[in-house]
Amino acid sequence: MVSNSKPKFDKIDKKIITLLQKDPALTHDEIAQLIQRSQPTVGIRLRKLLKTNMFGIQPGINFKAVDIHMARVRMDADCPERFFNVSKLCPYVLNCFLISGDYNLFMLLVSTDLKYIDSIVNDHYRIHEDIKKVEMDIVVDIANDLILPVKFKQQEEHNPINPDQCIKECPFCTQESLI
Repeated sequence: MVSNSKPKFDKIDKKIITLLQKDPALTHDEIAQLIQRSQPTVGIRLRKLLKTNMFGIQPGINFKAVDIHMARVRMDADCPERFFNVSKLCPYVLNCFLISGDYNLFMLLVSTDLKYIDSIVNDHYRIHEDIKKVEMDIVVDIANDLILPVKFKQQEEHNPINPDQCIKECPFCTQESLI
């Protein structure tokens, strides 16, 4: 069971975050004027939000604006935590979620080559004895901007098309073996 003791945003935090999401170039002074608080208050709140990881500034690519393949993958695994941990190491996995329902894992995979996504799903996961079922959909369009980091350098060093070699030699796969 997931703990519900995570910090919550108050109204002022939400106003600051909303303003920065609309215009990341706003200064503390400008934010302070817009929310009718002092500049030091804005600075203190932002430091607190950043320090507690409640708010982050993350460079990334806008998936709405680039030609890159993205897949939504849902899986039902006997030991979902194992695959969840492997997903943290794979450069093709944008993120992985433990979920409830008919499936217990949800992943977002990305690659400039659709063959790599297909290989990861079919040759790494679908054939694994602990995976009971897999569903994959290719994202064809995105309604809103989606800006997330992509591990291009690690993807270039990693060829998932040969799963035997990948699982034996890849620093991502050998950390938490899928064998």
